[in-house]
Formats: sequence, C-alpha cells, structure tokens
Amino acid sequence: MSKEIELKIYSIASSLTESIIFLDEAEGIRILPIWIGPAEAQAIAIKMSGYPSPRPMTHDLLYSILHSLKYTIKKVLLSDIADNTYYAKIFLSGPAGELEIDSRPSDAIAMAVRFGCPIKVKEEIFSKTQSLNRPISEDDVSRFKKELENLKPTDLFNKKEKNEDE
Repeated sequence: MSKEIELKIYSIASSLTESIIFLDEAEGIRILPIWIGPAEAQAIAIKMSGYPSPRPMTHDLLYSILHSLKYTIKKVLLSDIADNTYYAKIFLSGPAGELEIDSRPSDAIAMAVRFGCPIKVKEEIFSKTQSLNRPISEDDVSRFKKELENLKPTDLFNKKEKNEDE
C-alpha cells in the first residue's frame, strides 16, 4: 500500500480562464501545483474565506445533502496522475457504511474544505509530476500568477520530462 501524505492548501492563483491550487505537505517542504477551473477555485476560496454565500453553491448543496443523510467525508485522496490528469477519491462514512467515490481533485478539495477533513496524496504522485519546494514567497506566488496567463499544464509536465532526460 502506498504511503499517503497529508496536504494543506498553500495558495490559489487565478486568471480569468485558469486557476492553480498549491497544496503543500503538512510535514515537509514540497508543494504540489494542480490546475483547476476558476469556478472550483472560487468555491474553495469562498469557503476558506468564511464568506457566507447568499444561496448554496453546488458544493454547499452536496454538503447539505450528505449531512442530511448522516454522511461525513473522512478524507480525500489525490490517488493518481495519468496523461496530465489528476485523479482523486472521496472517502465517505455513513449509515450504509464506508464508500469510496471517484472525483476530480478540485471537487474533492472543495468538499474537504466544507467537511474539514484531511486532504492526502499518494507519495508516488510527487515522482510523476513537477513539484515546488517551500518556502515560496508572496513574490513567487505573484510571479506565478502573472505567468499563469500563458502557462498550460503541459508546460510543467514537459519541463519535468526534460529534467529527467538530463
């Protein structure tokens, strides 16, 4: 069984069309950048800010449904990366027992923020993708936000492949 590492949300960088969530090891120095949609980034950021939405957003609705059915999320797990796509699982617990649900990482993280549960990643994902090292400064985050306008997920993956060839 693969080792699971707990992550915390470090930062979110957004442009009009793309967003990147930076997840850092709770007890380490690596930061995992993941491209997510602006709507999902907004759903995560709004909940983290404590701003009360006048009407339930999709993730809030799902939270209410699960809560009403007496389910809770025990953890979310970034379980794999293949062809530049991350995969995640949501681990639920409730009246019908334990359930494991396939999810996009952004939706899993948005739900983890609402349930206050751990966000974890399988160790081998760090060897399959580009990661950053902490500490990164606010200037680094600002620079990354500026570069985000022209940066695509394949840019990071191609950079990693070039580094492995060297």
